[in-house]
Amino acid sequence: MESVFQLMNIPLPVPDHSTVSRRLAALSVAMPIQPAGGARHIVVDSTGIKVYGEGEWKARQHGVSKRRTWRKLHLGVDEATGEIRVAEVTTHDYHDSEILPSLLDGIDGEIAQVSGDGAYDTFACHEAIAQRSAVATIPPRHDAQPCRPQEETPTHPRDQILQSIEQVGRAAWKQESGYHRRSLAETTMFRLKVTFGGHVRSRSFDNQAVELFLQCAALNRMIQLAKPDSYPVEA
Repeated sequence: MESVFQLMNIPLPVPDHSTVSRRLAALSVAMPIQPAGGARHIVVDSTGIKVYGEGEWKARQHGVSKRRTWRKLHLGVDEATGEIRVAEVTTHDYHDSEILPSLLDGIDGEIAQVSGDGAYDTFACHEAIAQRSAVATIPPRHDAQPCRPQEETPTHPRDQILQSIEQVGRAAWKQESGYHRRSLAETTMFRLKVTFGGHVRSRSFDNQAVELFLQCAALNRMIQLAKPDSYPVEA
């Protein structure tokens, strides 16, 4: 970089790798998102991210180690645009349902609907979604029981989902509620892993989190600039 700057006659100092690494942890990453025109449908999910480094060499030489390290990336994706509206990084021992309330806190504006898989089927998640005046689209467990079985007309969102599934069936409920749009979060994670390799190279947790936030921000820019528009075509 120093030689390139000299050829370009640019009098700027080039920081070394250690300086960049130290400052990375304090970097604030603003997620580039297009302004919302109204209440949004947010799809939430998480995925595992490998920590690339010495563990990769050990795995190649000696097989997968029990001490292999990986991080968990939690995303809130806009169903209409595919953009990442909010991201959070944790260690692998955090459950998805624990992170949902903070994910929703990180989203500005109105939320019309929140969709997630069965991992978010907890009372705390339903309460966090209700506080944002949004509709929860979360499939309950197959052996789930109503939290207020004495009510003839369910008022709790989870009980309403159970009643709908009992009336029309699980497959029909997923279709009517738009639950299948949840696959957009998986598509976004697939794009993220294909584009950036699905791993981080930083050693400290704070640096790893910022590295992943930068990947999310870059993916949003790519989606905004190059995502194709799809239209139904009549036969």
